Amino acid sequence: MKILILGSGAREYSIALALKEVDSNIEFYFVPGNGATAKMGTNLNMKDPKVISAYAKASEIDLCIVGSENFLADGVVDLFKENNISIFGPTKAAAMLEASKSYMKSFLKKYKIKTAKFLNTSDFEKAKKFILNLTPPIVVKADGLCAGKGVVIAQSHDEALDVTQKMLSGESFGDAGKIVVIEEYLNGFELSVFALCDGDNFILLPAAQDHKRLLDGDKGPNTGGMGAYAPSSLASDNLFEQVKKDIIKPTLEGMKLEGSEFVGVLFIGLMVVNNKPYVLEYNVRFGDPECEVLMPLIENPLEMFLACANKNLSNVNVKIKNEYAVGVVCASKNYPYKDSPKALITVDSIPNNSHISYAGVSLENDQLYANGGRVLVCVGVGKNIKEAQQNAYKLCDNVHFEGKQYRKDIAFQVLK
Repeated sequence: MKILILGSGAREYSIALALKEVDSNIEFYFVPGNGATAKMGTNLNMKDPKVISAYAKASEIDLCIVGSENFLADGVVDLFKENNISIFGPTKAAAMLEASKSYMKSFLKKYKIKTAKFLNTSDFEKAKKFILNLTPPIVVKADGLCAGKGVVIAQSHDEALDVTQKMLSGESFGDAGKIVVIEEYLNGFELSVFALCDGDNFILLPAAQDHKRLLDGDKGPNTGGMGAYAPSSLASDNLFEQVKKDIIKPTLEGMKLEGSEFVGVLFIGLMVVNNKPYVLEYNVRFGDPECEVLMPLIENPLEMFLACANKNLSNVNVKIKNEYAVGVVCASKNYPYKDSPKALITVDSIPNNSHISYAGVSLENDQLYANGGRVLVCVGVGKNIKEAQQNAYKLCDNVHFEGKQYRKDIAFQVLK
């Protein structure tokens, strides 16, 4: 079987690793991939979705899995569907749930799905009036895709006004900030929930929790994610039922009514306030690093991906292992402030019940080098969170590159 995976991070590496465990005969192709995926399959240097879909057709690719949101926003799924190639991911129209925060908030309002009070606007005076009627902290978001960095939690009215002005002027995020979403701040705890969808049916995966801040104790700047764990004990059965009934079901029904049925992963960022789930945001692909801790928990990932792509989810039983996973991101020396020098990666050994998912790496003379950013994720699996955490950190101790930094408290929320 030939599988094409679109993306270049630890998320895409983790998907391939999980699929390889269930079928060692799969031929993998990655666009663009990274230095470590080059050891698992073939990396392809392509960007244009038309070129990618033509290659997939000519190469008789059996399934394409889209990891990165940029490919979805560019409409790669639409092209694959035109060529009758199985692909896991939403169309360009359905991907608007992530590509435009203002579209997403308007969708939530239209279909009466709980979310924070908000304003979508490109008018600074309207924004100013709304901001001054909110009690800080105040959330300001750039409308478009900003690689997870387009959200600011302003601690005062003045900061919120300054951030808004910089976004609307294009100074902060270019065209992505030309429309802003301003929201009231919700005080609760965050959860990441992932629903696998085939347009009509869905399956909920275990809830995961991401750690966005750079430093222990949730201090320091926001990052793309410094680690995650799953399942989270913060997600009760009652909460899951509310999410299914009040969020996922109306979302899928609403998307069909909009003429954009949703196929793929619906990743819902939730804020739970007084045991009620509110939607902070939708993403339309697996989160990173959440994907790295979810994939080891799924027994039949290939069957799952194919069932979604072929609109056959009601006939498949997605099997979840009775285990826990913790992922710890090892980042480069200067992350997230600036580029870091390239550094050789060495690994003493891989302890039992652990593995590495590689991201920002290059391959030179059969050796992996850290290229900067989030370099790799050390994943540990265990029969409980504590055991999974210990296995992840044992692996961290065995991985070396100059300037390596990582948090020492991933999963602290459920272990304190």
